[in-house]
Amino acid sequence: MKIITEKARHTPVILSTDVLVVGSGPGGLAAALAAARAGVQVCMVERFGCYGGNITVVGVEGLAWYRHEKTVEANGIGREFEDRAKAMGAAVPESQSLSYELDSEGFKLVADWLVEEAGIHGMMHRTFAAPVMDGDRIAGIIVESKAGREAILAKVVIDATGDADVAVRCGAPAPKTPSEHMQAASVMFHLAGVNKAEFMAEVKADPQTYKDWSTGEWTVETDGKEDDMFSPFLKKPFARAIEEGIIPKHLTTIAGTWGAMHDTGELTYMNLVHLAGIDGTDPDSMTRGEVEGRKQAMLAIEALRHFMPGCKGARLRNFGMTIGIRDTRKIDAIYNMTEADVRHQGRFDDTIGIYPEFIDGYGILIIPTTGRYMHIPYRSMLPKGIKGLLVAGRAIGGDMVAHAATRNMACCAVVGQGAGVAAAQAVKSNCDVDMVDMDAVQRELMRQGVRIQ
Repeated sequence: MKIITEKARHTPVILSTDVLVVGSGPGGLAAALAAARAGVQVCMVERFGCYGGNITVVGVEGLAWYRHEKTVEANGIGREFEDRAKAMGAAVPESQSLSYELDSEGFKLVADWLVEEAGIHGMMHRTFAAPVMDGDRIAGIIVESKAGREAILAKVVIDATGDADVAVRCGAPAPKTPSEHMQAASVMFHLAGVNKAEFMAEVKADPQTYKDWSTGEWTVETDGKEDDMFSPFLKKPFARAIEEGIIPKHLTTIAGTWGAMHDTGELTYMNLVHLAGIDGTDPDSMTRGEVEGRKQAMLAIEALRHFMPGCKGARLRNFGMTIGIRDTRKIDAIYNMTEADVRHQGRFDDTIGIYPEFIDGYGILIIPTTGRYMHIPYRSMLPKGIKGLLVAGRAIGGDMVAHAATRNMACCAVVGQGAGVAAAQAVKSNCDVDMVDMDAVQRELMRQGVRIQ
């Protein structure tokens, strides 16, 4: 490999702040809001032109599609995302649960409003390039943008990139799942031109359940109670399309769920494309995934036109702005969560919030309908070897099955709110993030409406 040696350069410092959040997905946005509400200065950096990450950029609208009558949750900012979206006309009832599906476009405005209300210094269109290090302590970051290369300094940095980008470039250990074992990536899309009456009549006449997920290429482990529950699952039209030659025979993974059927003829949150082996830390791999995912989406739409009642006039409304990644790096944290923690109601003294017994990934689907829940330990967001840094979102420490639970957006919001409050407490106490007073952190989280026990 050829190497270019760059000249030393002087990088202007454009801002100094108390807490700097890198990434504005459910984890990052919750972290920034929580820190600001705890009374410190907050800057949030986002590489795209909107906040919301997986919700707005990818188009994953089902924030809490696991919710049923006996589901126990942390509430806090994650629940506020739904409440604010409903109040602003950017949410509709979700098809398989007691939650609300967030409108991916409308939530851009919701997020703008939340950020402005909290007094957060938002910086869109800036991409994280490198950390600013002071020995083993992170002191800020370097960003790249149309304005060139700039520095932002902070007392505490929260890595909410989803892929532990900041932690890795600081030198923190963050193992990456081998690409052959990564959860599949998805290209999300939304449809228009669907006849709601015909579509819903077919759904009612042939209701699908979670046991129907275990067809063809997939085998999904449940604990039994999920098997006969309704799921907005689509598989039969694509099997018929393969038989008729509309979809190539090797594309047996086109299947999945829809989110909401609107009176306007919009069928949203089409989660039908699943691409194995796409590495979200490799831009060449992601490029292949984006192109292939869009191709498969169009094949799926053609199959629906032919074989799903109500979809004869269906047309593509839009794709998500980027491919959806479920799985890349996870930090080696002070405490790494385990399969036992998420399956058997793990309890921790340093809990920063609870999360229901919801596992979705690596061939496992457990829906929280019995009131069981786990604690999220603060230590799982503390990377080893680096001071001044917290990791929020799906990159917290844990094994594969733990990741299948904690990667979900609502859990990322719980983690993010805990990280934001802890960062604010570290600033106020002039101590490192691994030395914060957990009693004070937990009190502030409860003040912010979070259930921690």
